[in-house]
Amino acid sequence: MSLLTALDRKHTVAPEGYSRWLIPPAALAVHLCIGQAYATSVYKNSFIAHFDASQTAIGIIFSIAIVMLGLSAAVGGTWVEANGPRKAMFVSACFWATGFLVAALGIGTEQLWLVYLGYGVIGGIGLGIGYISPVSTLIKWFPDRPGLATGLAIMGFGGGALIASPASRQLLSLYDDDYDPNVASSVADGRALVLLFVTLGIAYFLIMMLGVANIRVPAPGWRPAGWDPSTIKDKPLVTAANVSAANAIRTRAFWFLWVVLFCNVTAGIGILEQASPMIQDFFRTDGVSTVSVAAAGGFVGVLSLFNMAGRFVWSSTSDLAGRKPIYLLYLGVGMIMYLLLALIGDAATALFVVLAGVILSFYGGGFATVPAYLRDLFGTYQVGAIHGRLLTAWSAAGIAGPLIINGFLDAQGKPGSLTADAYRPALFTMVGVLAIGFIANLLIRPVPPRYHQQPGAKATPEKEAAA
Repeated sequence: MSLLTALDRKHTVAPEGYSRWLIPPAALAVHLCIGQAYATSVYKNSFIAHFDASQTAIGIIFSIAIVMLGLSAAVGGTWVEANGPRKAMFVSACFWATGFLVAALGIGTEQLWLVYLGYGVIGGIGLGIGYISPVSTLIKWFPDRPGLATGLAIMGFGGGALIASPASRQLLSLYDDDYDPNVASSVADGRALVLLFVTLGIAYFLIMMLGVANIRVPAPGWRPAGWDPSTIKDKPLVTAANVSAANAIRTRAFWFLWVVLFCNVTAGIGILEQASPMIQDFFRTDGVSTVSVAAAGGFVGVLSLFNMAGRFVWSSTSDLAGRKPIYLLYLGVGMIMYLLLALIGDAATALFVVLAGVILSFYGGGFATVPAYLRDLFGTYQVGAIHGRLLTAWSAAGIAGPLIINGFLDAQGKPGSLTADAYRPALFTMVGVLAIGFIANLLIRPVPPRYHQQPGAKATPEKEAAA
């Protein structure tokens, strides 16, 4: 059997008796690798020194990757559904690994545009396809617990930085004797950066191949033992029908959910992008922060844990509480957390960490719960493709969140001189952003039957009426 033949969907159908619990580890193999995107700050200072570039010029690398994630997920979603998870995960691994190698070439030749092309564009395509590739498969294996299933996999994306961050620091210290992994301001030379990116590219490709080899789709008509699909009809906002990706984007429910995801991500990513300097600025006395660089780095690690745990805990809880109520929690309690952070966040370091951690748990939970929300609204038919289109909200939020935070901070003063007062306008703005998402979530209604996919027929929905 050739490689291309082995990647076909028909060769990934699980045999009778195959355990569905083998599927989440296969998805994790991909998500833990592409979750490295959250660890780009590890070598940001080294990039600035190597390319003699500004923070903005280097920060664009991450922004390009996130924008390409959303675009590739939107454009490639239908292809992923048609070709199955194994081929999609293989393509993702190829793009992700190639992105590192092209970026390594850019570092070696001191051509920053090649890093933009490699890690940003090519790697970003791998990010998008890899992110959505196991989602619809997991939902089909776990129709009884879709929140739990997607939480298990997407938890890996949030936790990828927990592995990539220390591993990257240790590799840089191995390749450059002058690099100190325990000092945030330490920079590695160009040779070490090239070797790091080559090492990561090869290692991630091999790990992702484990997921490719083990992913399976359930046989037609398969269902979990003892599960009655008719029970889903008794739950509000949960459909037993199916909606195509083309029809989904014509519904109000899709666009209200797009706003919900955009607002939730915008609020969370604003903290995530500014986490280390933010905690130092909140506790500054006479121009000197009482929080050390090492402690600030530890705070970033704690936020990653909240981000990762929220993806599993909150998405699993949504199976019991329902998707709409859990988003009311993310957005409603999130508003309270932001208000408290703005008003009393500087009262004590522990209080600041807890408030920021809860906000990041909602950020992660929002990502992990949204595929199950989509399944509830649109069925399983093309849920991966619909998810891909929805992730354009992430791309937009990846630009909006940092712009809001940085825009206010630039108006307040220079880095290193800011205090908690400088952050308050941005934090109050995030309260307003979450309020918009809260209202959008309240407006989500079941998808009208005219958008449902009819067996053997192509749906041609009419324009949605006001109701």
